[in-house]
Amino acid sequence: MAGSSAWHHHGVPRLSRPELDLVALAATPQPDLDVPVVGARLRPWDVGDAPAVRQVYADPAVRHWHCRTLDTDAEARELIERWRSAWPGNRIEWAVVDADDDLLGRVAIKTTDPDGVADLGYWTVPRARGRGITPAAVEVASTWAFDVGYHRLQLAHSTQNSASCRAATKAGFHAEATLRESVLHADGWHDMHQHARFA
Repeated sequence: MAGSSAWHHHGVPRLSRPELDLVALAATPQPDLDVPVVGARLRPWDVGDAPAVRQVYADPAVRHWHCRTLDTDAEARELIERWRSAWPGNRIEWAVVDADDDLLGRVAIKTTDPDGVADLGYWTVPRARGRGITPAAVEVASTWAFDVGYHRLQLAHSTQNSASCRAATKAGFHAEATLRESVLHADGWHDMHQHARFA
């Protein structure tokens, strides 16, 4: 039929064309992205990052807010392999590193809707906190995501995590709502602030 849409989702014809083409993205390598304002860059993870990642997940703040821990370098390597192999399917994971390739943090984009909606996550290594690295890295990752077709990026953090709230706000993510008792932490259920940014 003339004028009908050729786009499908789960085999069902669509009436709108998605802006995000993950198939085309998969044909390209995961990019390195410069974060010049803080002298950092985003690069794909390497299994050699395992010791540094294990140390990060031993940090009390990361363990508390991310509800995860790694006991061995082998577990860290396994996690990194999952991060690396996810490109660009349901998630995109970057290491944030300095000019000497030392780890500063992590930025992740997890696609929740193939039309271009994704959850964004991040953490910062203890020695790099308070230097504006995370908001700068999130800003660069977000600009890249919008350029390749994402429409909405959203993130959530515990209402008790003021540092994460500051980073989100500085990166241009406006607060939208409070999600009551929506994430279980080691000390119980936490209310979460939801932030979002649009292309």
